Amino acid sequence: MLFNTQTARFVPNRSIVLVGLMGAGKTAIGKRLAAKLGLPFYDADQEIEQAAGITISEIFARHGEAHFRAGEKRVIQRLLEQEIIVLAPGGGAFMDADTRALIRERATSIWLRSPLPILLSRVRGRTHRPLLNNGNPEEILQRLAAERGPVYAQADIIVDGSEDAPELTTQSVLKAVVAYQPPRKVNVDLSTAKYQVLIGTDLLARAGALMADVLPQRRCVIVTDETVAEYHLAALTRSLDEVGIVYSSIIIRPGEASKTVETWSRLIDNVLAERIDRRTTIIALGGGVVGDLAGFVAAATLRGLPFVQIPTTLLSQVDSSVGGKTGVNTRHGKNLVGAFHQPLLVLADTGTLATLPMRERRAGYAEIVKAGLIADEDLYRWCEANGSALLDGDATLLAEAVERAVRFKAEVVADDEKEERSEGGRALLNLGHTFAHALEAEIGYGGGLLHGEAVATGLVLATQLSALLGFCSGDDVSRIAAHLDSVGLPTRIAGLPAEQLLAHMKQDKKMRDGKMTFVLTRGVGKAFTSRDVTEMAVRQTLLDFGAV
Repeated sequence: MLFNTQTARFVPNRSIVLVGLMGAGKTAIGKRLAAKLGLPFYDADQEIEQAAGITISEIFARHGEAHFRAGEKRVIQRLLEQEIIVLAPGGGAFMDADTRALIRERATSIWLRSPLPILLSRVRGRTHRPLLNNGNPEEILQRLAAERGPVYAQADIIVDGSEDAPELTTQSVLKAVVAYQPPRKVNVDLSTAKYQVLIGTDLLARAGALMADVLPQRRCVIVTDETVAEYHLAALTRSLDEVGIVYSSIIIRPGEASKTVETWSRLIDNVLAERIDRRTTIIALGGGVVGDLAGFVAAATLRGLPFVQIPTTLLSQVDSSVGGKTGVNTRHGKNLVGAFHQPLLVLADTGTLATLPMRERRAGYAEIVKAGLIADEDLYRWCEANGSALLDGDATLLAEAVERAVRFKAEVVADDEKEERSEGGRALLNLGHTFAHALEAEIGYGGGLLHGEAVATGLVLATQLSALLGFCSGDDVSRIAAHLDSVGLPTRIAGLPAEQLLAHMKQDKKMRDGKMTFVLTRGVGKAFTSRDVTEMAVRQTLLDFGAV
């Protein structure tokens, strides 16, 4: 959507489709809206009648509703494949899944939601409404409202109608269209799964509408933690109620200490107690701990349940929610028990980040920096220029950062879905992680060091190790450390024992044939994997940055 600078008139870059029950005012408002926007207006029913040469009522009488719906779908497709328009389809058009998908792809949909008494007053006595001709209009409208309301609620925008003049309702619709910001979309295309990551504000309030056509059935189990439930669970459940998705909730204690085999086992028992079946979806509402746990529950329960990620921290939005890695920690190390299990959909609502403490936002930011350091020098320079403003809450920068980081990760995951390549590929996402996991294991999961903070320190250590081995310049180390310092992220080890850290690294899941595997760098945006790293060099790196 944009404004024409010469006429000061708002100009949509997508068609607008008005949906709703008969009597909602789709044609009356659609004509006025089209005039204000300078767009052509089409009434799908009129187009069908012109093409058929008979009325809608006659089509129903001669050929039945199924024949009419097939023709309606063809007409809507033809209209939306041409220029940008305002379209008013019949009340039943949006009920067809294929038609909804077409409208979602090519247009912005608006549900004109009106109270039943208003609708009844507008349609009573009209004989051209075939669905009203075989019974009590009030009872028929009540039934249609109950059937169609949850589907109409999947529209991009909802505008409540009233007894006001059509001109006033049109102004409300225009205002909503101008304000509407569609979510950013990143496609994750894998050999075993394809799904979208949607990024933007207010997605949580629209979560039910966004996932309704993706779920195998309208039933789910929400897994969240106590902190997230307080802030966001009500918004999610309201959105599910709007579209008729039945749900139950399981709430765990927050923090890394919950990411255990014991918690995972209890969650599976709780999920099974809900008498779910293999089409029941698990929804992970929370940060990385909730996402990893709920994803692993979905992977194991009934040998695999559908799964939706709704990440609520910056770290989980840019990293753990994308790519299908799930799992739990053990006393031997981080994420040593788990499975690959891809979600059906990821909803990254950047508005939820406003409830995060600054420390949590910084921790997530480390993963965005990491993406740039691996293979996107332009992204890293963008971070240096915008990192502080992003962390201060600039909504546009936040959304752009999440999109860029997710797009980068989606490309890496598509190239190496299950981290099977011995060099490069998905393994590159572990830049800084061998050091980070050792720091977390030594301090204790949930023991005062956030994962993103450990990654920030690990990025500096990995670059220092690369410089020590002659792969990059010491200036790279200074540059990266200076940027991370400037946004308040740790870059040094706080007096931890080097030998203990080395011992943790030797238990890392990336060990191969007794050798530690590291992701190193030849400079910003030039990461590579290496197993040719001596223990002496790693020890020296640890000592250079504060280990004892």
